[in-house]
Amino acid sequence: MLHRRTVGEVMTEEVLTLRPDTSFQEVAALLDANDIASAPVVDADGALVGVVSASDVLRHETGMPAPQGTDGNDERAWGKVRARTADALMSSPAFTARADWTIPQAARELRKRHVKQLPVVDDDGLLTGIVSRSDLLDAFIRSDDEIRREVEQDVLGRILGIDEGTVAVEVRDGAVALRGHVPEPRLVPVIVGLCQGIDGVGTVDPHLTRPNS
Repeated sequence: MLHRRTVGEVMTEEVLTLRPDTSFQEVAALLDANDIASAPVVDADGALVGVVSASDVLRHETGMPAPQGTDGNDERAWGKVRARTADALMSSPAFTARADWTIPQAARELRKRHVKQLPVVDDDGLLTGIVSRSDLLDAFIRSDDEIRREVEQDVLGRILGIDEGTVAVEVRDGAVALRGHVPEPRLVPVIVGLCQGIDGVGTVDPHLTRPNS
């Protein structure tokens, strides 16, 4: 199988965290000083209990709660406006990711939840890191040479056992072009599918035929 990079490989492991009893003033100061959009709230055992975002702080300062439904209910929304500590200000339960998720899986979750980052937790709910949109984007920014080597060595060589030099691989800005011969036509969609599963690949253009056809 091809190696698909995971959240655990791209996430930030050193994470600024808050405690439930962290004061509102300290929360605001920490987010501002570290120039971050949100921070996980963990208990004494390191278990994730919620997330405080910069928008939570702004709503508190302006006295305007989130639209109905965004924070669960009106009581919770107005509670955030009056919050004095992180546990009253935070969103809970928090949307999370797992270290073994693939990059596309995490990207879909970010999009689905309309958030910019996700705390990463283990099976016990303990915080192990945080993954952001920029972390995921960086995973897809790979050089054409890296992609070409993975197609040649992993897809064509290791997985399919196609002789070196039988298929020429050209990669330009993530677009893969394949030219050459394959033993059986049925291998063409297999090769295309495997190439499309490589991180950083945009399109695959196969020009593959049987020998002497």
